[in-house]
Amino acid sequence: MTTQLPRRLRLAIARAARVARDVRATVIIEMAFAIPFLVLVGFAGLEIANLTLTNTRISQIGLSAADNASRIAFGNNLSLPRVREIDINQVFTGVEEQAKGLNFQTRGKIILSSLERNPDGGQWIKWQRCYGNLAVSSSYGTQGQGATGTAIAGMGPAGRQVAASTGTAVMFVEIVYDYQPLLYGKWLGSKRIRSTAAFNIREARDLTQVYNPSPSVTASTCS
Repeated sequence: MTTQLPRRLRLAIARAARVARDVRATVIIEMAFAIPFLVLVGFAGLEIANLTLTNTRISQIGLSAADNASRIAFGNNLSLPRVREIDINQVFTGVEEQAKGLNFQTRGKIILSSLERNPDGGQWIKWQRCYGNLAVSSSYGTQGQGATGTAIAGMGPAGRQVAASTGTAVMFVEIVYDYQPLLYGKWLGSKRIRSTAAFNIREARDLTQVYNPSPSVTASTCS
């Protein structure tokens, strides 16, 4: 004798079976757990991409500044071209234009040095100019160092120093920038970007001093 279940019980069992076969609820639950993680990963990717882009921009700014400084040539055919304070300030104006959106004047600093050979055959930081309010100094020497002797081998990381030849000069740039994270400040931590660049001057120039003829301008000294 076959026992038949009550109609209501049969309907309940059928509904339960349909729910068991329906995977839509499972997908919704999985997405509820996955979406926050995907959002975090996505924003982390944006943070890394922005940091990479900023590193590239800082490097390019340093290269452009060194290149522009190497091209300074004010004068006429009767005398060697001179370097003027206004020319150096214009190089730094170019830096600010390239660094738009980075708040470089507050968060960064660029140090431009003229590396030359002293009478003893050593390397000499003849003059140095700076732009930016970040409280850092040159990692490779300050203005006047190496005027005599051979203590300074050049400027740059150990083993990869740049040195100037006799009668010429190298425009050496150090650039430092404090990166501000978009969202992950605590996770990423403080990030200081450093870059260097160097170009030999493009033609002979008057290396005796940096001139400031009338009307004079304020020199961008590093003090």
